[in-house]
Amino acid sequence: MAKFTKANSVGEWLDQRLNTTTLNKVLMTEYWIPKDINFLWAMGVLLAATFGILVISGIFLMMYYKPDVNLAFDSVNYTIMQEVAYGWLFRHMHGVAASVVFLIIYIHMFTGIYYGSYKQGREMIWISGMLLFVVFSAAGFSGYMLPWGQMSYWAAMVITNLFGGIPFIGDSLVIWIRGDFNVADATLTRFFMLHVFLLPIVIMALIAVHFYSLRVPHVNNQNSEEIDFDAEAEKYLSGNKKESKVIPFWPVFISKDLAVLGIFLIFYFYLVFFHFDFAMDPVNFDPADNMATPAHIYPEWYFLWSYEVLRGFFFDIGPMKAFDIGLAAFGFANAIFLLLPFLDRDTEILPAHKRPGFFIWFWILMADLIVLTIWGKLPPTGANAWVGFVAATLFILLFILLPVITKLDAKKRGA
Repeated sequence: MAKFTKANSVGEWLDQRLNTTTLNKVLMTEYWIPKDINFLWAMGVLLAATFGILVISGIFLMMYYKPDVNLAFDSVNYTIMQEVAYGWLFRHMHGVAASVVFLIIYIHMFTGIYYGSYKQGREMIWISGMLLFVVFSAAGFSGYMLPWGQMSYWAAMVITNLFGGIPFIGDSLVIWIRGDFNVADATLTRFFMLHVFLLPIVIMALIAVHFYSLRVPHVNNQNSEEIDFDAEAEKYLSGNKKESKVIPFWPVFISKDLAVLGIFLIFYFYLVFFHFDFAMDPVNFDPADNMATPAHIYPEWYFLWSYEVLRGFFFDIGPMKAFDIGLAAFGFANAIFLLLPFLDRDTEILPAHKRPGFFIWFWILMADLIVLTIWGKLPPTGANAWVGFVAATLFILLFILLPVITKLDAKKRGA
């Protein structure tokens, strides 16, 4: 048994039992971050803060929400919005954060792609991050259903129907997910459980894995320079801070993160108080009615790009039905980012502006995703349908061509 001496403070007492000094060094004061980074590297802290807002506001909303098809709509739109003191504030905070968190995720994700932060030892960082994106998407979808408005109900119908396209087990799987032959009370109850309990736990676990996976390869930098973190840390600790290429996470780097967080919170609360409606579809303020289909069904903005890939293939090709082609394309679109570290055949870690072919590929992808997002909210008729088809086809082709493009970049550099 370890020998314990009388502690002179609460901190010393805890250190003797939990080794808090070593933990503080490993996670904070001697966790080294490259100096050569910009504000885009603050997205991780912004995501953690936004997730915290979602959890706290969600707890308050859960106190008054009723996961029952006969009570859910009124519990949100009447009880929370009109009867509960500041209930409207917590709903607006939750709704805006649910949208803004995906904006931050996309910025974080495409920053990583641009700077090659998924390669050579950082594969697990990327994979854990993409798994977080998948679980956040599931949480976003399950939460969208809870107000039990028209778009909530019909979006649930469309999304759960997708599982019917899985060979052999599709029809049974749809019934199992819904808990009924139709989207009904059982569906709402189980999606409520997923949204408030299971998915947040999975998100917290994946956040821990994501941060842990950073510990060995460390954070990438703007020039993708390979840094000897041990040698640079020694310089910093010896007092040669100016020449050292690294800074400690606490208190130096986190102070920069907090400055970005402060600016973000101004933007966030501006939306909460003045433009909260961007995160709330007007159709969803009508109670769910399974006898009245909305003229045009679409998901929230952060799912529109993949939704347009799903419906982009609107015609049969030989024996293959349009629905099956669209479902395969949808599965491809949602799985392909996970495989990005293995599709990029360039052996060096370089930012996109130092890889000519990849640079063009990246910005075509950005433009294509914007087109898919815009057209995903438009009715799929006439010219709109063909724009969606071309954009969806281009998205798939871009990833098919990625190994060739990155290999050519490496060959031109003589790598």
